[in-house]
Amino acid sequence: MAATEWFKDAVFYQLHVKSFVDSDADGFGDFRGLTSRLDHLEQLGVDCLWLQPIYPSPFRDDGYDIADYCAIHTSYGTLDDFRAFLDEAHRRRLRVITELVLNHTSDQHPWFQQARSAPDNPYRDWYVWSDTDDRYRDVRVLFCDTERSNWTWDPVAKAYYWHRFFSHQPDLNYDNPAVRDEMWRVMQFWVDLGVDGFRVDAVPYLVEREGTTCENLPETHDVIRELRRRLDAHAPGRLLLAEANMRPEDVRPYFGDGDEFHMAFHFPVMPRMFLAVRLEDRKPLVDILDRTPPIPDTCQWGVFLRNHDELTLEMVTDVERDFMYSEYAADPQARINVGIRRRLAPLLDGDRRRIELMTTLLMSLPGSPFVYYGDEIGMGDNIHLGDRHSVRTPMQWDGDTNAGFSRASPERLWLPLVTSPVYGYQAVNVERQRHDGSSLLYWMQRLIRVRKTSRVFGRGDMVVLHPANHRVLAFTRTLGSETVLVVLNLSSTAQCAELDLGAHDGAIPVEMFGGSIFPRVQATPYVLSLGPYGTFWFRLRWL
Repeated sequence: MAATEWFKDAVFYQLHVKSFVDSDADGFGDFRGLTSRLDHLEQLGVDCLWLQPIYPSPFRDDGYDIADYCAIHTSYGTLDDFRAFLDEAHRRRLRVITELVLNHTSDQHPWFQQARSAPDNPYRDWYVWSDTDDRYRDVRVLFCDTERSNWTWDPVAKAYYWHRFFSHQPDLNYDNPAVRDEMWRVMQFWVDLGVDGFRVDAVPYLVEREGTTCENLPETHDVIRELRRRLDAHAPGRLLLAEANMRPEDVRPYFGDGDEFHMAFHFPVMPRMFLAVRLEDRKPLVDILDRTPPIPDTCQWGVFLRNHDELTLEMVTDVERDFMYSEYAADPQARINVGIRRRLAPLLDGDRRRIELMTTLLMSLPGSPFVYYGDEIGMGDNIHLGDRHSVRTPMQWDGDTNAGFSRASPERLWLPLVTSPVYGYQAVNVERQRHDGSSLLYWMQRLIRVRKTSRVFGRGDMVVLHPANHRVLAFTRTLGSETVLVVLNLSSTAQCAELDLGAHDGAIPVEMFGGSIFPRVQATPYVLSLGPYGTFWFRLRWL
């Protein structure tokens, strides 16, 4: 069983092939380019790569509008290029998970083109149609900036089709067994090629029922259990990771009894990390952790600071959302849908101390951490690009032409490079930081390496301490006989805290980065001082 739970100890790295390395000078990253840079990922110390969509697509939603589930977009290379990449990643003990977009296809997918062609076409029932747009009136519109309705009139089909996202992404009909069978065949195709699992997009919206919000319905869980059963029977040890942007109590059912998803992202914890640091108060984060229900022993949360989408604010209160906008997105250009389209470093004003604090917190929380490409060097963004492209700009490898991303002329790059004085590729790049022992990249490598010295971070229980000083967050992580004490100063000024460590009386705290021994814990409160945004990881030892 332990071998099938590899994901519990993994550090994940999310990347877009299109934005990583271009090997053939066409302005698009590709698999040959990615393969050539696996050294960087191996040295960083991550364990599993999450690839954003790699399939043929019109790219109206950056590849999440899929036109063929069982092929590689020609800009990225061929299936042989993908196989070569996968073999090389596995040789380096790097696992790979790919996107599985279950909910919808592109309107250019042959299935939809067949479906719209005639009412009696066999593919008609692969999508959700209606003669009126009055059905499912209680359902919210997710992309409120761009879509006015979840129904769109199709002049060819002479009917309305249902879509929870963009109007060019019609939803599949999971009441149709043929759809469920076909999506299993898609999964089987990629598993047989060797992928280690799937990040499943937009899982709460698979099934529609009148009189409901069409979210988190029991029938959706039936679909997931069926796919999980087939996956486990065909390829044990492969991962299913859920994207369900819901409250933790609503995400909990997606683990089932350990028979649905192995992992799910903990979306609500992410904005509250940013709230806690800006407010200099642990309460927002502790509150959401307290509200998080237990999950089956075989399952795991996925935690992250940033990803390819906006920093979503759907799961915070109206007051918290207004505060987040005012503090992190004063420029309206930084806002999209119900969120903020910024990378980690610009969100934190480029403050190295806060970047280190937030990343240390990420690596300390229950669950498996996800690092977004470029955040290991503090890359910036471009909020003047359309949609969510602000955080999807090419990786910055060096200070040479096109940041080492591509040999194409700059105007041919699929997105322009970041060129600001602070975050431009001449100042922020891998090569420069690789040769600087004090760089963010060097620090990240060390943080990941130290985290891997203990399985307590991926598997241990968490007990939150409650010192009187609310600017200090402290908790223990315990697995068997091993306990790690985590202490973080959320404030921009030095802080002192008295910790109740009575449960660990007699233990000697050993600082995990330098091996320094601190005074033995006694029954009296344990006093610690921390510098601005300071952090400690202590391994508690009994000698």
